[in-house]
Amino acid sequence: MNTLVLHFDDETQEAERLARAAGVECAVIERHRFPDDELHLRLPANLPARVIIYRSLHRPNEKLLELLLVARTAGRLGAQHLTLVAPYLAYMRQDAEFTPGEAISQRVVGEFLAGLFDAVITVDPHLHRVSSLAEAVPVAHALALSGAPLLADLVASHRPGALLLGPDAESAQWVELAAARHGFDFSVCRKTRHGDRDVAIVLPEGLAVAGRSVVLLDDVASSGHTLAQAARLLLAAGAASVDAAVTHALFAPGALALMKDAGVGEVWSTDCIIHPSNAVSVAPELAAALRTITSH
Repeated sequence: MNTLVLHFDDETQEAERLARAAGVECAVIERHRFPDDELHLRLPANLPARVIIYRSLHRPNEKLLELLLVARTAGRLGAQHLTLVAPYLAYMRQDAEFTPGEAISQRVVGEFLAGLFDAVITVDPHLHRVSSLAEAVPVAHALALSGAPLLADLVASHRPGALLLGPDAESAQWVELAAARHGFDFSVCRKTRHGDRDVAIVLPEGLAVAGRSVVLLDDVASSGHTLAQAARLLLAAGAASVDAAVTHALFAPGALALMKDAGVGEVWSTDCIIHPSNAVSVAPELAAALRTITSH
């Protein structure tokens, strides 16, 4: 055994899928919480030279501390090369100081992870003012994959001939990628955000949706307000159906109910974040990315 996937017990299925796809073994990190909330972690005593740590970083604050403890301990136990597989990578949104005194969390967290790992693999990171993941997380191997092609395959099988629609300009990169895979028609809405749950959506001018199946596609869904408002507008304009496909199912409490009330039919997501809407697995793509790293 020269490579091992380490994971926590709340992501066993996802880590095991990755290990099977990569052809390596996996092991769980034992975790105990003391009454004062401090963590006690225990790794396998003898680690191989290459260790992969699987941790999706939604609800990230405690998980970042876990990564610090695990990475430092893994090095002490024999690991010489550490790869973080974080299908969802947190704190990437704040990439500039918009108001004096703000923490630029992308830079801080990116440098923190770079100090722990030799490689980082993620899926559809929220990068808009940097050109690559390596700029945000300066490690030797920084690989950003996309769930858009997988979601496009799913849409092609369930809604052939659908119109793909991005809810805002930031979604354009994923909508275009998904549309190109199967030749879907696509467009992008215009969004103005007034708060976390207060958005205004405008459909593309001249967009003909009457009688068509429309699939809203984006990298992240959280409060559900953006997708819900877009769905209402589309149905009012005569769309035959509106479904949603997202890479990262962050979905806050009540988000799915809000979307369903707005007329959204199916909600599909990748398993980057564990959620009942998971419909496709990113494990094969993650495993392929791991092979590119180990080949160097």
